[in-house]
Amino acid sequence: MKKIKVGLIGFGTIGSGVVKALKTKRSFLRDRTGVDIVIDKICDKDISTKRPVKVSKKVLTKSIGKVLYDPDIDIVVELVGGVYPARDIILEALRQGKHVVTANKALLSEVGDDVFGLANRLGLLVGFEASVGGGIPIIKSLREGFIANKIELIYGIINGTSNFILSNMAEGGLSFDDALELAQKKGYAEHDPSLDIEGIDSAHKLSILALLGFGVHVKPKKIYTEGISDIEPVDIEYAREHGYAIKLLAIAKRSGTSLELRVHPTLIPVDHLLASVGGAYNAIFVRGDLVGDNLFYGRGAGPEPTSSAVVADIVDIAKVVQEDAKIENSIIFKKDVTGLKHMNDVRSRYYMRFSAVDKPGVLAKISGILGKYDISIATVTQKEKRSSQIAPIVMMTHEALERDMARALKEINALSVIKKKSVRVRVEG
Repeated sequence: MKKIKVGLIGFGTIGSGVVKALKTKRSFLRDRTGVDIVIDKICDKDISTKRPVKVSKKVLTKSIGKVLYDPDIDIVVELVGGVYPARDIILEALRQGKHVVTANKALLSEVGDDVFGLANRLGLLVGFEASVGGGIPIIKSLREGFIANKIELIYGIINGTSNFILSNMAEGGLSFDDALELAQKKGYAEHDPSLDIEGIDSAHKLSILALLGFGVHVKPKKIYTEGISDIEPVDIEYAREHGYAIKLLAIAKRSGTSLELRVHPTLIPVDHLLASVGGAYNAIFVRGDLVGDNLFYGRGAGPEPTSSAVVADIVDIAKVVQEDAKIENSIIFKKDVTGLKHMNDVRSRYYMRFSAVDKPGVLAKISGILGKYDISIATVTQKEKRSSQIAPIVMMTHEALERDMARALKEINALSVIKKKSVRVRVEG
């Protein structure tokens, strides 16, 4: 049995998890798959700090070249993170005839065309299951399991930090700041949590899902992205009264011949499959024309689930290497939409909360402006005062154009009777 040699670049938390999995499960994987996978080299700028897994000093190196230019290494695993120098590492590994496995969502969302294009030209494989959803096998399912389907939509709760925060606001009544502090204490949120709470991490992952589901590569900066920092516990409470939960949702949705791509807080019905996804868990809802509705659920981050996905990719590629199979156009993304729909042209229903002075005529002013922009009100409730002279007005609208809603809110927020920026959350499902 041929030994398939792996060179790993990046020996941090995830890298350590991958090494531990490959070492402890070597015989288990060999018995189940018929391939013998060994770690030949591990490269990191820090090879002296103690890791949670023991490795021989012979395999450790600070030199990337000793991985990239070693003719015995079959598969390079990139776990450096970020776009640069990771892009250059992966491209050089491919040029050296090595297959690649990566968990790098930022890189694939930004320069995936470079990586996949070169891999195709050279007849090499790129595994990237761990780039979205941790250990959830969503990449393989979209690439292979749903190959006969025309994908209609993908909804994703794909950032565990934001979901943990919203869950604790909903279940524990915590403020946003308190829920964020708890997430940081538990290690779910970074010291600077902006990538998570502002939706940027979700946009990176949505870019990859859109490529798989619809064949279009859209860079994150072109995806409408809105975070959760404006959501307050009262919004979660009022949403629940109307039969909805609030989630940070990544949406890829066919709209005629165009594609809607957006990340923002979203009201979804409490009986929707995604509504009960709590804590730091991820879930991805996929609708295909043949298969119907499917939900993928699991741990979206952390060394164990991410290692599970990385090792799965290594095993798949190792089988190909062992069989010495010829690969042509290994990564094909067939575009089946004409382009990206501008956010201004998206139609949605809306939840709105206005913090207004409690006096006659206020509701009429707000309603008049909404009517001016063809926004029809479905329900309206004036809540008890939450502070001196300020009474929340909560509305649910019928479907309206995003452009019209933005103009209406700008005009409403300029009213002297509105004392705080109005909250608007889109509705799906």
